[in-house]
Amino acid sequence: MTNTFAHRVCLPILLPLSFLTVSLIAASARAQTCQIYNPIPIPQTNEVSDKLTDKDIPTGDGGFARDYTITLNDKDQVSIDVLSDNFDAIVTLMAADGSTVAENDDGPDGSTNSLLFVRITEGGKYIIRVRAFGETGSGAFKMKVTRLKPVSMNSVNHGSC
Repeated sequence: MTNTFAHRVCLPILLPLSFLTVSLIAASARAQTCQIYNPIPIPQTNEVSDKLTDKDIPTGDGGFARDYTITLNDKDQVSIDVLSDNFDAIVTLMAADGSTVAENDDGPDGSTNSLLFVRITEGGKYIIRVRAFGETGSGAFKMKVTRLKPVSMNSVNHGSC
């Protein structure tokens, strides 16, 4: 086999093959740096207007969930209120390791909205999960996180009746 023949046959094959190899390695490196799970930070207002869709986290029960992150302090008392006219809302507060701290399905008013009260015993990052009950669907919702303040006994009026 002559040197010229080798250049005519091998060069057209090796050059595209080299580019393909480099492209696959680069794509693999990019895929390893992508984050699949990325909870949404709660804004400074502590209020969210969002939409639960079939592009969110599948729950395994036919429904979907959307996660938010919040930093809470030791001894914080918070309420998490989720309102939706489109689905039966469930709100879950989870520790950073994914363990459930507290959960609420239906609010005290008998509706399918959720209202969760919880006292934080250990400060840190937490995840608030909003999801639909079972296969009840998706749609728009509003969530509000409120840090409750303890009432001091000095501020209570002790007047006589």
